[in-house]
Amino acid sequence: MGKTANSPLPPDRPEQRKHRRFAVSYPIQLKWRVDDSVSELQALTKNVSVSGLLLETASPVPQDCPIDFTMTVHGGSVIRPIPIVGEGKVVRVEPHRPGAGFAVAIKCKREIELTQLPS
Repeated sequence: MGKTANSPLPPDRPEQRKHRRFAVSYPIQLKWRVDDSVSELQALTKNVSVSGLLLETASPVPQDCPIDFTMTVHGGSVIRPIPIVGEGKVVRVEPHRPGAGFAVAIKCKREIELTQLPS
């Protein structure tokens, strides 16, 4: 009998994702609010999909907090930097070895979109 959709994956089979991830490294500006305080942080993407991001940061970001971001895409065939804006929620924060920063996973509130570019 075949597997049902709710069956767990065997340990030797990779996790299935809803959207394809791209291993890209772009600068990203993060902004979040905790109580009456607004914080900002520069980071780098590690991988990106239309529904989420994995980032490398120097400082931790509060888990489960709403977050706004602006990622700047550049290089390759891109003639000028393209800002991509979005909002989401921090779903995971994992420290690397001491002094090596943090991995921060963000789930997007809606699919990532291009901002209006000046002509």
